[in-house]
Amino acid sequence: MPTKLIEVALPLDAINAASVREKSIRHGHPSTLHLWWARRPLAAARAVIWASLVDDPSAHPDRFPTVEAQETERKRLFAILEDLVKWENSNDEQVLAAAKAEVAASCNVAGGGYYLHC
Repeated sequence: MPTKLIEVALPLDAINAASVREKSIRHGHPSTLHLWWARRPLAAARAVIWASLVDDPSAHPDRFPTVEAQETERKRLFAILEDLVKWENSNDEQVLAAAKAEVAASCNVAGGGYYLHC
């Protein structure tokens, strides 16, 4: 099984900032429906799930043969993740399409459906 992005590195500062900001949103966020004692920021959940599905560049030495090439690709993936964790991008079709494309590239998508074999 290929190494996943979550196993190597995550942009924790961006995820933490999005999580803190998300906790202070008072309109249009699910947390405003009911004050739950153990709220977990959705930003962190989105980041963990996406990063566990996307391959780290080190898993593909044929496409990223050098450490520099792997770091460049990892930065590109981090940029997608940083956009994905922002609450205001939750329905942004471009952000979601970029995130879905990376998951599809990392997984075998059977028949264009939703079954993923990662």
